Amino acid sequence: MSDDILLFDYWRSSASYRVRIALESLGLTYRRVSVDLLAGEQRAPEHRARNPQGLVPALVIDGQMLTQSLAIIEYLSETRPEARFLPADPLGRQRVRTLSYAIAMEIHAVCNTGVIGHVLEITGGGDEVRSGWMKKFIGEGLTAVEALLDNPSTGTFCHGETPTMADFCLVPQVYNAERWGVDMAGLERVRRIAQTCLALPAFKAAHPEAVKPA
Repeated sequence: MSDDILLFDYWRSSASYRVRIALESLGLTYRRVSVDLLAGEQRAPEHRARNPQGLVPALVIDGQMLTQSLAIIEYLSETRPEARFLPADPLGRQRVRTLSYAIAMEIHAVCNTGVIGHVLEITGGGDEVRSGWMKKFIGEGLTAVEALLDNPSTGTFCHGETPTMADFCLVPQVYNAERWGVDMAGLERVRRIAQTCLALPAFKAAHPEAVKPA
């Protein structure tokens, strides 16, 4: 594989999963370098040199080191003519960003490993607290996303008939919801769109089960 594009990621990271979907959607050849979040490798000096926030993913592309998954996806959309990750019209772009931010900035931001680790530390909680936290915030967040999808602009995918950045955010969050046992019975649009996406080659190739360490 080419060394021109390097993705520093963790197999179960939602943010990394989003970027893998984008890269796979473009058919780009890239090499993955694992940063083990559970082992704390994201806090090591060598990774903080890539991303001072100590987060994944970090992407080396076009001779640059890029961070923040949504900013990376927008960069790919702006630099690859074949990318259609954001709609052409301003209102469409606003809607896709709204859906993406509702997931990445509202749900994921309070459910990442750093936040939940601190919650457990200050509460003295264990698995029950962790599970309850995840179910509450993922469940409430996806319920709001379901309402946002009740819109004429929703098509086969979150917005229209081709996958966008919103779908790249939705699918990893549904993966997390299923992992934590969130009740998704009433989230018909969320479940339908996620299932449709997961049938596509790019989403299959980016799935955590397809890239997890042996």
